[in-house]
Amino acid sequence: MHNLFDLNGRAALVTGANTGLGQAIAIALAEAGADIVAAGRSDAAETAARVRAAGRRFHFVPTDLSRKPQQAQLAGVVEQALDAFGRLDILVNNAGIIRRANAIDVTEEDWDAVLDTNLKSLFFLSQAAARHMLAQGGGKIINVASLLSFQGGIRVPAYAASKSGVAGLTHALANEWAARGINVNAIAPGYFATNNTAALRADPAREPQILARIPAGRWGRPEDLAGAAVFLAGAASDYVHGVVLPVDGGWLAR
Repeated sequence: MHNLFDLNGRAALVTGANTGLGQAIAIALAEAGADIVAAGRSDAAETAARVRAAGRRFHFVPTDLSRKPQQAQLAGVVEQALDAFGRLDILVNNAGIIRRANAIDVTEEDWDAVLDTNLKSLFFLSQAAARHMLAQGGGKIINVASLLSFQGGIRVPAYAASKSGVAGLTHALANEWAARGINVNAIAPGYFATNNTAALRADPAREPQILARIPAGRWGRPEDLAGAAVFLAGAASDYVHGVVLPVDGGWLAR
């Protein structure tokens, strides 16, 4: 049974691994045995220290996924991951941003930044990783979706559109690549205590409304994603394709 969750000898590329959900996922994969390449625009020194403390190798690729990322740039990120450890078995598309505004006030700049980061970069990183994974006979792609892959949210139209797109792409890519050895799945976090939710947690009206709706009775902690990430990255999920797995404290069941 242990072998189903053993990632020893694997290499994982995780975007947005400097803090929050991405950091927790990177650390969980390292603790299961994977070497980690982190890609993002912010220093990931804390993540590096924790990955190395788990006995795994770490490499950082600086890149900005929010400013009109190009196909060639994203392919270059994958190439740097391959250069770091000589292989790429797992891609975690975690990097994401949110812009809160009434739909009537959303600017083109904010719309483009959200869609570029959350959706465009995810697709072209997946494409570049899949070219390698198809050649090597398989791999695991894990997208970070959201409850707003299922719902519309409030004052986050670009984010809701992007995360609905993440769910759609997860299904579409799974349909194309499942028979060729690549598992494409997604995790849909609920309300987690991260930088993206700081404004909500500080809102004296919205915060208690949200908390009252969560059957588990608390906000998620980044480490609550560890089990789902390791499951989708390992052999335990070899026959799991195209799933968008909520990790939400029961929110969608309410």
